[in-house]
Amino acid sequence: MSHGYQAVLWNKHKRIYDLALASGIVAYIGTFFGVSMATWSGPNALSPEILLIQAFGSCAFIMLTIILSIGPLARLSPLFNPLLYNRRHFGVMFFVVALVHMVIATFWYHGFGIVNPLVSILSTNAEYDRIAQFPFESLGFVAMLILFVMAATSHDFWLANLKPGVWKALHMAIYVAYGLLVLHIVLGALQADRSPLYTWLVLGSALWLTVLHMLAGFRETSKDAGGAVTARNGAQWMAVAAIDDIPDNRARIVPLKDGERIAVFKYDGKVSAVSNVCAHQNGPLGEGKIVDGCITCPWHGYQYKPEDGQSPPPFTEKIPTYKVKVEGGHVFVDPTPLPPGTPVEPAFIGTPA
Repeated sequence: MSHGYQAVLWNKHKRIYDLALASGIVAYIGTFFGVSMATWSGPNALSPEILLIQAFGSCAFIMLTIILSIGPLARLSPLFNPLLYNRRHFGVMFFVVALVHMVIATFWYHGFGIVNPLVSILSTNAEYDRIAQFPFESLGFVAMLILFVMAATSHDFWLANLKPGVWKALHMAIYVAYGLLVLHIVLGALQADRSPLYTWLVLGSALWLTVLHMLAGFRETSKDAGGAVTARNGAQWMAVAAIDDIPDNRARIVPLKDGERIAVFKYDGKVSAVSNVCAHQNGPLGEGKIVDGCITCPWHGYQYKPEDGQSPPPFTEKIPTYKVKVEGGHVFVDPTPLPPGTPVEPAFIGTPA
């Protein structure tokens, strides 16, 4: 959790994560370079500079594919939730690898003339109407600008100041960058590819992400089926589930007609209902659990007290709460949200102590 602005703090787990990730990057680039030097020898050999360009470029593309896979995989199975915790670290490291690729490629292909290399990228080739000669470098350049903005605003300082909705919308531009990078590779490296490896890598990755996101989307849509609202005692109450169908210290996610979702938690013989959206990065609170008496988001561990939707001090995040009751072994929720942080008396499953 965060409390105002603070410097990035690396704990033991983050250090291990970063070290393992950095080691994997070094191992991939070293293996790629070594195998390529041994494979492409003689007159067909590529220069070390070009091999480094390909090594860093392919590494960056694989890293981005993995990053974009984590979200839908976590939607499909909670087993992948731990991968979400340090995904921003993964993203920043990916940006560094992609930036090294861009720097080497820019100075190798555009650094020996009198024109500024960055200007040369955008001005040397203007044949945008020809696929075979398309200036693919400009696509990569625009993608890197998007990635730079995302890397620069990855800290919680920007999340707090831009607000979660705006910050999330800004970082959805990663899909625009991914599309530009796919075109950058298809119109560039694949045009002179001597092996089908790159073709299978790029097209297979794009197909993988498309199918994965579609499956995750279908699963999320199926969650919103059902959940009728019924009038009881002069108020609108929504039938949630039988009390026995909600696991202890966990929740049942309930869809509303307006597209919002409620997380109904059962804990310590009580039931409370809060918004399913975490105030940090809009994580699915209903997929988390009660830890130390607090609802804990499965994405980054942000916590909220179930009876009032407030984060424990000194943190100040708040989420909307909902009235809830238990009748005849079933849970009912008033679908009208209360202001974030509003205390609501929990519904007792049995006789209150």
